[in-house]
Amino acid sequence: MERNAPLKRILYWLIAGTRGGESRARVIISLKEMPKNANMLAESLGMEYKNVRHHLDVLVQNGLVTTVGEGYGMTYFLSNELEGNYKVFEEIWEKIGKSRKRLQGRRGK
Repeated sequence: MERNAPLKRILYWLIAGTRGGESRARVIISLKEMPKNANMLAESLGMEYKNVRHHLDVLVQNGLVTTVGEGYGMTYFLSNELEGNYKVFEEIWEKIGKSRKRLQGRRGK
């Protein structure tokens, strides 16, 4: 069995298999660039604070994101597992992006 299989399953489910997957992917990409608090993420991604908090909660519950601090100053980081296996996320994101483009192309015809 592939060493990253559990992580891959969680990422597929959270990014490709559920509503909000694209937003969660954007949060992951932003946190890879630099750790941020929820307000910074909301501003940089142009998303509602409440929605960002929801996606962060989902990512934390599934072990993909960790936190430091408390309250409004709580800063979010990618988990060590996701950081060390970021290529798995990139592979999934690339596949999903291509399939979405194909689907949108079909709808446009």
